[in-house]
Amino acid sequence: QVTLLESGGGLVKPGGSLRLSCAVSGNVFTGSMLSGATTAWYRQAPDEQRELVATMANGGVPNYAESVKGRFTISRDNAKMTVYLQMSSLQPEDTAVYYCNVGYYGYQFWGQGIGVTVSS
Repeated sequence: QVTLLESGGGLVKPGGSLRLSCAVSGNVFTGSMLSGATTAWYRQAPDEQRELVATMANGGVPNYAESVKGRFTISRDNAKMTVYLQMSSLQPEDTAVYYCNVGYYGYQFWGQGIGVTVSS
C-alpha cells in the first residue's frame, strides 16, 4: 500500500506563488524506490479533463505542459519521500484540483488531490 498526501494548496492572487508538496508513504515503498519512479503532477479544472502538468522520470529530467513552462518547477527529495511543485506567476486559468502521481514498474499511485484557486 502506497499513500500520497498533497498539501500546500489554497487561494492565491494572480501573479502569486504556491508550493505544493506530496508526501509519499508506504510499508514497503522506500526512498530508493522513489528515485526509480516517475513522479508527476496533474490537474483538473471544473468541467475539464485531467491534464498532465509536469513529470519527472527516473534520472530527474523534468517535462512540462506548454501552459506552465517557465512558471512551474517539479522536484523531489527522495530521502524525505516528497515530491514538490513550485508554482509562480499563477493565473486564474491555473485554478484546478492538483493531483500527485507516482508510477513504478507499471503501478500507478494517486493522491486525493488538493485545490488551488487563483483569484483576486
